[in-house]
Amino acid sequence: MTAASSRQSPVADIAALDLAHVAHIRASAPGEKMIKAALVAGLHLILIVALAAVAVRPQLETLLTRLEVKVIEEPPPPPVEKAKPLPMAPKAVVRPRPEPAPQPPVLESVAPAAPVTIAPPPPPVVAPAREAAAPPPPPPPAPVTAARFDADYLRNPPPAYPALSRRMGEQGQVMLRVLVTRDGAAKTVELHRSSGFGRLDEAALDAVRHWRFVPARRGAEAIEDWVLVPIVFRLAK
Repeated sequence: MTAASSRQSPVADIAALDLAHVAHIRASAPGEKMIKAALVAGLHLILIVALAAVAVRPQLETLLTRLEVKVIEEPPPPPVEKAKPLPMAPKAVVRPRPEPAPQPPVLESVAPAAPVTIAPPPPPVVAPAREAAAPPPPPPPAPVTAARFDADYLRNPPPAYPALSRRMGEQGQVMLRVLVTRDGAAKTVELHRSSGFGRLDEAALDAVRHWRFVPARRGAEAIEDWVLVPIVFRLAK
């Protein structure tokens, strides 16, 4: 049997089987017709696949016969060359240096020394004149001597003791503030501190207004200044 007849025999068998099934389907009932029709469609699909396999098989065989597997051998590595030794450098030949030839002596002529000139001394430096000294500060002011009222030669009478104050037993000290002029007169008399009794205060003010004073002095100069005058009123026991 040839290869062509062997390849066509399954197709002929399937075609004959298909025709038999078709004839059988026509003779069957309507319900069985549908089932048998599905079987016929499946057989047709199998027939198509078989025909495709038969048509492709010769091409696959031809392709396999043409393929050749070649093994490419890797070339061996190149041989490693050994490093060649470097040539030795020639040794330097040390030649002796020639000794310099002796030179003839040189005669030097020495010129006579020049006379030394002595420079005159520099002129003396004159110091600048000192600035005039600042004037001395003014002397401090002379001390002030306070005015006085107790000198014996002034003969100032004591104030009169009010009779009513004697009977009522009033006594105490009156402090007066008096502005004394350069002539020694009482220019202003003020009550600095009261005794507590008006009659005693008025008696002291009236008496001191007529007193004489030693004026205050700044050095030898008489000046106008204030002074405190105490007046004591005391009853004899």
